[in-house]
Amino acid sequence: MNKQIRIGIVGYGNLGRGTVEAIKKSADMELIAIFTRRSPESLKIDEANVEVVHISKVEDYQEKIDVMILCGGSATDLPEQGPELAKLFNTIDSYDTHAKIPEYFSSVDAVAKESGKISIISVGWDPGLFSINRLMAEAIIPQGENYTFWGKGLSQGHSDAVRRVNGVKDGVQYTIPADAAIEKVRSGVNPELTTAEKHRRVCYIVAEEGADQAKIENEIKTMPNYFADYDTEVNFITEEVLKAEHSAAPHGGFVIRGGETGADQNKQIIEFSLKLGSNPEFTASVLVAYARAAYRLHKEGQAGAKTVFDVPPIYLSPRSAEDLRRDLL
Repeated sequence: MNKQIRIGIVGYGNLGRGTVEAIKKSADMELIAIFTRRSPESLKIDEANVEVVHISKVEDYQEKIDVMILCGGSATDLPEQGPELAKLFNTIDSYDTHAKIPEYFSSVDAVAKESGKISIISVGWDPGLFSINRLMAEAIIPQGENYTFWGKGLSQGHSDAVRRVNGVKDGVQYTIPADAAIEKVRSGVNPELTTAEKHRRVCYIVAEEGADQAKIENEIKTMPNYFADYDTEVNFITEEVLKAEHSAAPHGGFVIRGGETGADQNKQIIEFSLKLGSNPEFTASVLVAYARAAYRLHKEGQAGAKTVFDVPPIYLSPRSAEDLRRDLL
């Protein structure tokens, strides 16, 4: 029997809980421990043989964990945790602030190369699976344009960002694509679309008692990399309404490339889409597949930061190359 891949999880929010469930569905993996900044006793985890450990003791687990999956937010958690934990472990994360990915990659890469570890960053569906599809479509149809639409759905990264605003007790953010823009792209006309023309963002916020709601709204709407370039709507609601109407986490979206081939300029459309009943559970499932890849890359002696562009698809599957050629090729 092959050795099981020993997994650790840092953070136990929606993504962390989804990661626990994804590991259960992976027969070649074993969850060793969940690390938290909270009091370990406060986490109610009904998982046999899984330790709940304060993050301050993470160094004690270097020999017990093969890959650490980082489930913190991109706004403040991962910029600190990514480089720090790459000193100790092979890591996977879902860093999704697109504009800052090159900077984040460099910070993790330097540390991971020095420690001899593998860190696969920005894993999920966007960045992640959508990134792969953008790359493939561009390579296949060089003369064309890529378009990405997100939603309608609840964004984990943007929801995390609004919850970090002073005076916000809780909140969520939905990304809503413009149907008219999608249809223009699918028609093959390759329109020029501004950020605001493609999507709008709708926030539902529970403010702390006595908080300045106008200040909260302004801070959200002017937040760079998240809301500043969008038509953003901010709604203030109660905790009861948030729990009753916004507890689910659906999402999805489309990557579409329209282009032309041949001397006759034949129109070609490539489209990849996702419709997700649970954004965090799906993202967690992608993280777990790439944890398998990180383990294999490390076993080969590779080190440093990687992205989904650098990982052969075969490394994601627990199945043998022979099985994959027979059943999927």
